[in-house]
Amino acid sequence: MLANYAKIARRSGAVALAVAVIMAAISTAVGGSKGLLGAGIAAAVVAAFFGLSVLVVGRAARVSPQAMMGAAVATYLVKIIILLALVGEFQNTTDFNGKLFGITAVVLVLAYSAAQVLWSVKLKALYVEPDGER
Repeated sequence: MLANYAKIARRSGAVALAVAVIMAAISTAVGGSKGLLGAGIAAAVVAAFFGLSVLVVGRAARVSPQAMMGAAVATYLVKIIILLALVGEFQNTTDFNGKLFGITAVVLVLAYSAAQVLWSVKLKALYVEPDGER
């Protein structure tokens, strides 16, 4: 299961990277250097968030399915709190384009999530490990 999870995460990350490059180009065309900076910060935040999830959930999966679920919920809550803090901090910034930051972040989350679903279906990854006793 972990091997498939790692493969799905790598492939989904590659898709998200390609989308990030496209969003950086669009953001630069629309917002100039501030648009590019907003897209870059969004890409870094999304990459850090998904990377954190992959590391924590992957490590917890080695322990048990229950630990994996608990780790997934905990990292989700931590990421929401961090995101709220970032949005509050960047609320009135003029250093980068906040709208392009938000649009890029949403597009990257959707791209990564869609890629994860598609790769899971294509690779036929099991959601539950079958018991060897049956």
